Amino acid sequence: MAYHSNRMDQTRRSAIVLLFSTPLAAVQPPDLEDDPAERRRNREPFPGDEPDPKLPNGKSQKDAIAQQRHAEALDAVSEMITLAQQVRTELEKSGNFVVSVSTIKKTEEIEKLARKIRGKLKS
Repeated sequence: MAYHSNRMDQTRRSAIVLLFSTPLAAVQPPDLEDDPAERRRNREPFPGDEPDPKLPNGKSQKDAIAQQRHAEALDAVSEMITLAQQVRTELEKSGNFVVSVSTIKKTEEIEKLARKIRGKLKS
């Protein structure tokens, strides 16, 4: 029994010595290449990273396109609100079980406008 516990003590000691005797030289400071900020500074430009072309008046072309899309989205929202109000009025006037074809067409137009607005806002 003494042999068994003595051997177990040696195994524990060996494990503890191995655990704490790892060379500190193995822990190295991170390379500068691993630094995300350094990688961003040294990276090659992506194909879409070209400088923004300017319009003849000096304004950014991307800003002008974004402004135009925003105005188009606002116009589409106004039209959608008008159609939604018309659908509401028609539904209030119609009976419980009657829906006109024009009401259904207006709801389809509302759906198209909603997709159009979503596309303008995403791009």
